[in-house]
Amino acid sequence: MCLALPARIVELLPGSEGLIDVGGVRKRISLELVQDTQPGDYVIVHVGYALQKLDPIEAERTLQLFAEAGLDGAQPS
Repeated sequence: MCLALPARIVELLPGSEGLIDVGGVRKRISLELVQDTQPGDYVIVHVGYALQKLDPIEAERTLQLFAEAGLDGAQPS
């Protein structure tokens, strides 16, 4: 089973990379597959790659559902 998570971009880094935040956990990922990203955008992340940009309201709603389900690290930031 695969799981892709919504994450907020915190910072753009050199080399088409970005720093994301998911419930206070920060990770460096590749933004190579997604164009025109900015800090504050939400993206779907799977195995270290942003796959697509998300609507911020939908991203927050999904993160809230994860938090309500008790999944660690999924609280909205």
